[in-house]
Order: sequence, then C-alpha cells, then structure tokens
Amino acid sequence: MRKILFLFSFLIGATAIAQVNNETNNDSVTGIKKTLLEFSKEKGYPLTTGYFPVGFFDIDLKTLVKYNNHEGLRLGVGGLTNDKLFEKYRFGGYVAYGFKDEEFKYSLGGSARVNKDKKTWISLYYTDDIKEIGTYDFLTDARFYSLFEPRLLNVIEFYDYKEWQANIQSELSPSIWTEFRVAHSDVNNFEDYYFIDEGKTYNQYKLAEAILSFRVKLKTDTIVNDDGNRVPTDRLPKISTQITKGFKDVAGSDFNYAKFGLKLDYEIKRKNLSSTSFILQSEIATGDLPLTHLFHAFPNQPIKETVFKRFSVAGVQSFETMYFGEFFSDKLAMLQMKHTFRRFRLAEKWNPELVLISRHAIGDMKDTDRHFGIPFNTLDHPYNEAGLELNKIALGFGLSFAYRYGYYSLPNFEDNISFKFTFNLKV
Repeated sequence: MRKILFLFSFLIGATAIAQVNNETNNDSVTGIKKTLLEFSKEKGYPLTTGYFPVGFFDIDLKTLVKYNNHEGLRLGVGGLTNDKLFEKYRFGGYVAYGFKDEEFKYSLGGSARVNKDKKTWISLYYTDDIKEIGTYDFLTDARFYSLFEPRLLNVIEFYDYKEWQANIQSELSPSIWTEFRVAHSDVNNFEDYYFIDEGKTYNQYKLAEAILSFRVKLKTDTIVNDDGNRVPTDRLPKISTQITKGFKDVAGSDFNYAKFGLKLDYEIKRKNLSSTSFILQSEIATGDLPLTHLFHAFPNQPIKETVFKRFSVAGVQSFETMYFGEFFSDKLAMLQMKHTFRRFRLAEKWNPELVLISRHAIGDMKDTDRHFGIPFNTLDHPYNEAGLELNKIALGFGLSFAYRYGYYSLPNFEDNISFKFTFNLKV
C-alpha cells in the first residue's frame, strides 16, 4: 500500500511536468496581458469581489454567516463605504454574534487614500474577535476573496484577541502588491494553555509587532482553449513573502520574536481545460513565541471515532487526514500538488470534475517543554497524504477521499482515511 501511494504522488508530479513541457512547446500563447483593473472590471459582481453594494455602502459577504465549534452559528454584518460617499476615504468594520459562546465580536476603523495611481491607502482599525491557534496569514492574501471557507466549520481551538493596527497598502505595479502593518494585541487563551518564558507562566499576554508583506505575480498571459475561450494562464509562480518582528516592552508587550514566511503558488491552465497547481509554503519562527502564534499545517480532520462521524466538508488547501491540534511547529514546510482533469460531459448539465491530490509537510519545534496544557506532536518526519476529489456532482457539491501514509500513518487503517464532501461554486 505504501509503495502504491508513493507511486501515486510521483505520477501526479510527473504528469504535471510532462504537460507543462508539452504546453510550453505547443500552446499558442497570445501574449495579451491583463492588468488588475481589467480583471476587476470583468469580475466586479458580488460573488467574485466579496462585496454587495447598497448605495454608498458595500456589504462584506464574508461577515454574514459562519459556523465553528467555539461560536456555533455566527451571524454578522459588515462592510465599507464606497466612492458614492467619499472618494478618498473609507469607513467600515463589522459586528458579529456567536450563538454558542453568546459573545459579540466587532471591528471598526477607516482608511484614507494617499496615492491614486499606486492605490495606496493608510488604515487604522480596532478589532475584538477570536482566531484559530497556530494560524499564519499572509496580509496580501486578504485581497483574494473566497465565498466559502469550508475548513472553518471544523476548527476547535481558538484564542481571544483585542488589537489595534495601522496599515499601509499599495500596488507598486499591476503585479506587485505590498502591505506594512504595525499592531498591538492583548491575547487571552480559552484553552488551559500556559507558555513558559524566563521562569514566568503566561496564559494572557501582550504582543507588539511590525509586519511587511509582498505578493508578486511574475507573469500572466492568455491562451485560447479547446472551447475557443480566452483564459488567463500563469507561466511563473505567484510569490508571497512576509516578515514579522515582535518587540518586547513596547506598550507592555511580553516577547521578542521574528517570523518569516514564503509561499510559491503556481497554476497552469491548459488548452484542453485541464490544470495543475503547486503550492510550496515555508514558515520559520525564532525567539519567544507561544503556541497561539506558531504554525500548523492546516489540519482538517475532526477528532471523532469513525470515518462517517468525521464526514464533514473538505478544505481547499488543508491536510484532510491531519487531526486538529495534532501537530505544531516553529519551522514548517508544505508542498501541495493538484491535477484537475477536464470535466466529464456525462449529460448536458452534468459535468463532474476529477482532481488528483498529493500533500506533504515536514517541520520541527525547539523547546517543546515551554508549552503546557495543549498536547501536540512535532513534524520531525515527512507527513504524507494522497487523495482525489470528484467535484461538481450536483449543485456545486462533490466528494473527497484522502489517505494518510508514511511515517505518521496510524495503526488503525480507518483512522488514516478522510471522507468528506466538497463545495465549488462557479460564478
């Protein structure tokens, strides 16, 4: 079984490379370049932008309905003012209520445009909300909207934070976006977790940090596919980099630390309507950092006894067989490969889609004995899973299957299996 799965992973990569080489030699690329502005005009409808305009206010669709294990059902409303009120200023935020924890969360602030050509905005916001333990967000990823965030349904470990942040965002060119942020946050752990630093235990702490983030889209062309439609295709990776520095004794902050993140995102769309995508992501933390602000590998396996009790919704870039809270790292590298075949034309309006997936992660953690109250393992050896998805079977719903193999495979065969549904909405 293990040899078969290793071969399966190899074939995905080999198939991708072969098709990339073939495409380089044979595809007639038009060379027409599209700017961000042109794309936004083409895709300006609400389910793509994430905002629904109502007069001078754009409602943020991401704030309306969510669900997780801490809050249960979360209902809210939020958004931003638009050019109909002020051309150079934006005011906005959100308010939300969790029916399980019976708590309100909110954010409030505003932005001012200082350079129209570079789309440069400075912002100041205050946020009182919750966040998943071990998340690491690239600031520039927030510009890319996803209607449905499936993995959030399964998350179980959160912390509370209250944060002031000041940002400056700019589009240095149509392919380079950058953001700089300074922030101060008060963190309170819901979990019975304690971090040890210089002989002192911390369950609550203050953090002051500065973050610099870049996203570079190296090159975009278009091709004419077999259906005669012109589609964008990225010939080179999109690169995201981010540096975070934490400062001790700034406004009462408790820790000195640094974090570095790098992500390469490479997707090839072909004339035959198939595609292959690669995501390579690495993260490193140094200094004194509690578990809340270290890294996980996007686990998405609920902690339940049987496959069918774990049946839930699959994520987009998550490890489906990795259990929540199972691994944390201060050094982490992940590789994800997906090959999407051309949709099957089984009927006029029934065109399911087959996707082959291979995911891998490896990590490490120094001084694990500084973390108490939350048991976890470290990824000292490669973590491997292989899977497939049959998407868009009906009404955007499909099925996902994944299997965990290699060093971290579990003794019980059933515990290595993930079986979930998928949801893909094409707008």
